[in-house]
Amino acid sequence: MKVVVRADAGRIALEPYADGVSVGIDCTSGEPLAVGSHVLLAVGRRPNTDDLGLDKAGVATDARGYIAVDDRLATTIPGIWALGDCNGRGAFTHTSYNDFEIVAANILDCQSRSVSDRIPAYALYTDPPLGRVGMTETEVRRSGRAAMVGTLEMKRVGRAYERSETLGFMKILVDKTSERILGASFLGLSGDEVAHSILDLMYANAPYTVLQRAVHIHPTVSEYVPVMIGNLKDLQ
Repeated sequence: MKVVVRADAGRIALEPYADGVSVGIDCTSGEPLAVGSHVLLAVGRRPNTDDLGLDKAGVATDARGYIAVDDRLATTIPGIWALGDCNGRGAFTHTSYNDFEIVAANILDCQSRSVSDRIPAYALYTDPPLGRVGMTETEVRRSGRAAMVGTLEMKRVGRAYERSETLGFMKILVDKTSERILGASFLGLSGDEVAHSILDLMYANAPYTVLQRAVHIHPTVSEYVPVMIGNLKDLQ
């Protein structure tokens, strides 16, 4: 039987629905429905820290139950460190592994490494995939800095056209004064992989002009990154 999902005053109820699967949200202007073939209910996550005895050890947690850590991932108790999802500093496999690298460097290698050195990056494996690094456009606007933005539709990318996967677009954000890349998004074919070309340049702290003059292999999605950079305009 097909269903309709309704959210009413914090409750979710399932009801029979003849024409498909729908999501309904009660609001002041009515009950809009989003109809589709499947329903994905994402209600967030919480850390499984309740039974670790953190209170007995004196390890502090925040209001949501995440273990409080400093920039080196040390907890409030000397000699106790928190890695991975429980510290609320990433919640990805790649950030969890980097947590290990940070802690190992500080404890075993006498190196100073911190979470603040990490550039935010993630992918959503939708169809088409989304790859994102650094700041979003909203975050850049909120920062108040002078910036430039460049975009390019995937339908202009030869490789995407060849594969008949032309949905999506690219976007890059650049600091106008320093010429450093602030962030980028790739929604489209190979977006999760192409994002790394931006991420690597950001870690190198190199200006966007380095990538603009790079010669990429044809035919690939990456070869259109310099083209997108050539479309930079002031962020209004």
